[in-house]
Amino acid sequence: QVQLVESGGGLVQAGGSLRLSCAPSGTIERVNIKGWYRQVPGKQRELVATITTVGNTMYADSVKGRFIVSGDNVKNAVYLQMSSLKPEDTAVYYCHFRASMLRAYWGQGTQVTVSS
Repeated sequence: QVQLVESGGGLVQAGGSLRLSCAPSGTIERVNIKGWYRQVPGKQRELVATITTVGNTMYADSVKGRFIVSGDNVKNAVYLQMSSLKPEDTAVYYCHFRASMLRAYWGQGTQVTVSS
């Protein structure tokens, strides 16, 4: 079964930057939307940013102006450039693909920790 493989998480000081990457382990056809979510213990998973195959993007208010989502339709990859990181950005970040026929895929999650 195809899985989404994430990389790029880690520990960074407040004000720093990280870049997350996500690509499938195999072929996923007709992906419509790629995106990133995050979750902290005891809270619901929340949307961070999404990008469509034609490049339309959407961001959570909490990350606007600091995070940039981008995609590569050839590699079927999605990236999240995170800048001006804050301690409240600390979470497990998950990539998500939504494809035709109601197919949805999740990555295994990558930890991002921002120290103050």
